[in-house]
Amino acid sequence: MSVPQHRMDTFRAELGDIDWRDDAKLLAAKSRDYYWYSPILKAQLDGKEGQLIVVPKSEAEVITIAAAAARHRIPLTLRGGGTGNYGQCVPLEGGAILETTRLSRILEISEGRALCEAGTRLETLEKAAAETGQMLSMFPSTKRLATVGGFIAGGSGGIGSLRHGMLRDGANITYLRIVTVEQEPRIIELHGRETLKALHAYGTNGIITALDYALTPATDWLHTIALFPDYGAGLRFAENAQKSRLDAYLMTVVEGRFAPFYRRLTGYFPADRDAVFSMIAPDAMDDFRMQVAACGGEIALAKPLQEMEAANLPPAWECGWNHTTLQALKSEPEDWSYLQVAYPRPFDPALVMHQIERYGDEVLFHHEMARMDGEVQIFALPLVRWTSKERMYAIIGEMTELDGCTIFDPHAVTIEDGGMKEIDSTQIDFKKEADPFGLMNPGKTRGWTPEMARP
Repeated sequence: MSVPQHRMDTFRAELGDIDWRDDAKLLAAKSRDYYWYSPILKAQLDGKEGQLIVVPKSEAEVITIAAAAARHRIPLTLRGGGTGNYGQCVPLEGGAILETTRLSRILEISEGRALCEAGTRLETLEKAAAETGQMLSMFPSTKRLATVGGFIAGGSGGIGSLRHGMLRDGANITYLRIVTVEQEPRIIELHGRETLKALHAYGTNGIITALDYALTPATDWLHTIALFPDYGAGLRFAENAQKSRLDAYLMTVVEGRFAPFYRRLTGYFPADRDAVFSMIAPDAMDDFRMQVAACGGEIALAKPLQEMEAANLPPAWECGWNHTTLQALKSEPEDWSYLQVAYPRPFDPALVMHQIERYGDEVLFHHEMARMDGEVQIFALPLVRWTSKERMYAIIGEMTELDGCTIFDPHAVTIEDGGMKEIDSTQIDFKKEADPFGLMNPGKTRGWTPEMARP
């Protein structure tokens, strides 16, 4: 599906001096993200492309684009760094791609907060925060490329969620500035819990142009690898460390079967041991060592980031979350896909050991320590050997029905099926206000139906 060319031409003519591109190769590249992690999404989304890329450099230019899109009913798909995994920035109905990467000003950094434009790279914001003795409350493993707006619109948590919860929790995000898609666009400012109207909405209900982001005092975390004789011991250590509130920013338990994918860690992560990758505060190292030893483990590596980089070793955040999937696909691109699993609370390590026994070499596990709603929450992003869609959904059914896990389906393109598990009526009500014609990222939310659109 695409927009008739005469309408696209009229839309483009109203852009004035705003930068736009329609080169075929660039359109193909900018119409993709990392959805190819899923063979199911790859079959569904390959070949879906926008018809024009617009790259505003100010909020005023965003307003011009939004007004023209509303007047001519042009679908509008937002794109940041393109590091999402579910096709969030893939245009299903053609139209225009609005790339935010030139909306990149850092407007203010104060104690505990950063105010910036939505296209700011997370790594850029991190460096600016470091100059004030602060760091980000959390970030995705793709922070080198990801934008702030893209992360909060497409993500839910990441490195740092062990200490600061998920993006929706607490005060991680407390302000959003949004442009509506109408003939006469308006500015809507959301504060506090109101921001939930547009967080993790896949860019379906308003153009986020600026936001605030939580900062925390900077720590020169030690990037560590602790090795354990079996996976259960690694899980027990990580669970106990989290319950005791060991001062850590990241903790990821990884099966030794992942070791062949971590070629830069040869000598530190052997295939006959299971590992816990962590970021530990320097003054917590004695406690860390004692807890590792108490669970039968040993520390194979502990270095600050600067020394890790000097030794050409990956930081701990590139050894967990969805970077595990990326490492496997680099080595064996046709063999693997993955799932996203939330375990029942309170966590039972015996359930994981039962799953490892059930699936054998078909599923390789790693578990992420986090907090959600103020409570300990353990996730997994297991590698699943790819055979068929039917087998993938059979595994999802088993983990859901037999094990009581919640699956955030990474093989679905809509918000509800992939993450929220239910239609968020608050977000749909806000879409009616901020995107009354239903032009933003159409097809990505089941909560919006055609009859809701303003005539």
